[in-house]
Amino acid sequence: MVDGIDKPVKDLWRIFRVMAEFTEGFQELASVGPAVSIFGSARVSSKHKYYELAETTARKLAQAGFAVITGGGDGIMEAANKGAVQAGGRSIGLNIELPQEQTPNDYQNLSLHFRYFFVRKVMFLKYAHGFIVFPGGYGTMDEFFESAVLIQTLKQAQFPVVLMAGEYWDGLIRWMKEKMLKEHGFISPEDLCVYTVADDPDEAVKIIVDFKQKQGAGGLAMPPGMKKGQEYNHSDASQATA
Repeated sequence: MVDGIDKPVKDLWRIFRVMAEFTEGFQELASVGPAVSIFGSARVSSKHKYYELAETTARKLAQAGFAVITGGGDGIMEAANKGAVQAGGRSIGLNIELPQEQTPNDYQNLSLHFRYFFVRKVMFLKYAHGFIVFPGGYGTMDEFFESAVLIQTLKQAQFPVVLMAGEYWDGLIRWMKEKMLKEHGFISPEDLCVYTVADDPDEAVKIIVDFKQKQGAGGLAMPPGMKKGQEYNHSDASQATA
């Protein structure tokens, strides 16, 4: 009986916590300007070639005028935050509370803390002019495929996705082509165009810069059906189906 009464109250307070995280995230990130979200393994040492690649890429992004957003942890995330700071750019960490406590790296000049993964994911998407995905594990794959789904189906994610270090992604891409596409038809040929593979930081930065100059605003758009009636027009519909 007590548990039955307490649960609705706990759920109500959970809603308020979720709203508070969204509000803080929107307020803090709305003013950072164009940004790029960088993902990759937390298990990469500072001597690893992927660490150096991420640091260089983030530094060049900051020099091009982009804020760099990471998950705020070690490895690739630390490298990206470090590169952005070294270039005098905005270095943002979206830290998450985990059972095994994540320690924020030392290279963040804006550090946000989240309890809910789904809120944090929206922040990665909302203001992104691009995703750069370095080698990583389950979390990295989750971010890559979520961005691919949003671009493929909902047409809401407006940014390029760059997979860095092509040799790491070769097996996955081959499996997607052979199994998902050719053998089973679970994706369409054009679905393989939602990402670009790159090895050179300059190439990755150029992809992001060209997109921004051509497209303007990036990030995560609300579906037209969720807008107020008076704000909906035919241009929204055409963009949604383009």
